[in-house]
Amino acid sequence: QVQLVESGGGLVQAGGSLRLSCAASGSIFSFNAMGWYYQAPGKQRELVAFITGAGESTIYADSVKGRFTISRDNAKNTVYLQMNSLKPEDTAVYYCYARRNWENRTYWGQGTQVTVSS
Repeated sequence: QVQLVESGGGLVQAGGSLRLSCAASGSIFSFNAMGWYYQAPGKQRELVAFITGAGESTIYADSVKGRFTISRDNAKNTVYLQMNSLKPEDTAVYYCYARRNWENRTYWGQGTQVTVSS
């Protein structure tokens, strides 16, 4: 059973930075893609960024381009989301996910709260 454990959320002032981590219980090479979604109160879950299986491609939501960077450390089976120049509208619960196409299955972490004060 795959487990994804997120960490790194917290409270930060606008303009500050946070780095989220998502540690997988197994090799991340087994996933076609890994990434992050966020969900603000009363809103649907939205894609923030993802990175493909070998790390050759990254995709970002328009709202975070130029401010957030997704990366992976294969040796640590961990994906990171570096968030800079944070804005109050970035406040949400951030969820890590991992996708295996051959299983037609997406795994989710438990979520980590990010709160940006103005």
